[in-house]
Amino acid sequence: MSEIITNRSELLFCYDVTDANPNGDPLDENKPRIDEETGINFVTDVRLKRTIRDYLFEYKGFNGKDGKDIFVRPKFVKEDDESSGLQDGKLRAKDFEENKDKVLASCIDIRLFGGVLPLSGDSITFTGPVQFKIGRSLHKTDIKHIQGTGAFASKSGAKQATFREEYILPYSFIAFHGIINQNAAQHTKMTVEDENLLLEAMWHGTKNLISRSKFGQQPRLLVKINYQTPAFFIGDLDKKIKLTEYENELKIRSVKDFKLDLSELIEAINNSQNHIASVQYTKDSGLQADIPADWQKLTL
Repeated sequence: MSEIITNRSELLFCYDVTDANPNGDPLDENKPRIDEETGINFVTDVRLKRTIRDYLFEYKGFNGKDGKDIFVRPKFVKEDDESSGLQDGKLRAKDFEENKDKVLASCIDIRLFGGVLPLSGDSITFTGPVQFKIGRSLHKTDIKHIQGTGAFASKSGAKQATFREEYILPYSFIAFHGIINQNAAQHTKMTVEDENLLLEAMWHGTKNLISRSKFGQQPRLLVKINYQTPAFFIGDLDKKIKLTEYENELKIRSVKDFKLDLSELIEAINNSQNHIASVQYTKDSGLQADIPADWQKLTL
């Protein structure tokens, strides 16, 4: 059995979006989320966690069988049922018969992200070891409004044309900062194996966002800083990187249009060497970035 993690680590995860909507706002016509003051695209931590959950559910067997499950998971419905979304926590709690140990043993997302388990007359709250800040693009971007038509069969031999509208981003290079808290891991029983699956799901889960609105997302860089000092971490890793060597940030359309400058991040790591056990990374071959020779390759 895999051991519960005992050391703190920090994560920096960068991915990009081309002609897609990375995280629509349902209260604003499902438009991509943009900071109106800065033109920066932002993506909620909930969206990233859903990416991770969906990958674990669909590809790694956490589907309710063989003692492996996802607590907050998609609600699968019959073909004639138009309801959708995530299963309600109260309904999922019944699956575990109000058993705290069972939900921790079964549900990897509770071990990673924590959650609230509603019980009759009370609830149990688990603080998740894995926490992410809101992700933000490293450049200004703008929304494109796309209109089109679709044809749907209303009955045999007949078609009904409808108009379709959607909002996309031509390009957005997004950075997420996360932390894995070894103290909280003791309570949720997050293991080294869970940690490895988390990293795999971040990378390959992003690559497998192939629904109509999400297709066009690619993981570009994942950095993991492993600490040997229990209470230490650098912080704000996403603010220590920037795009350089581009002509106009609003005209960026691919990783070929810029270089990712890691110099401030590398300096912060070098200044914290006494607290760091190792730095691991994986990088997409198309991303232009200088990686220090002493960083270790991550195997995902």
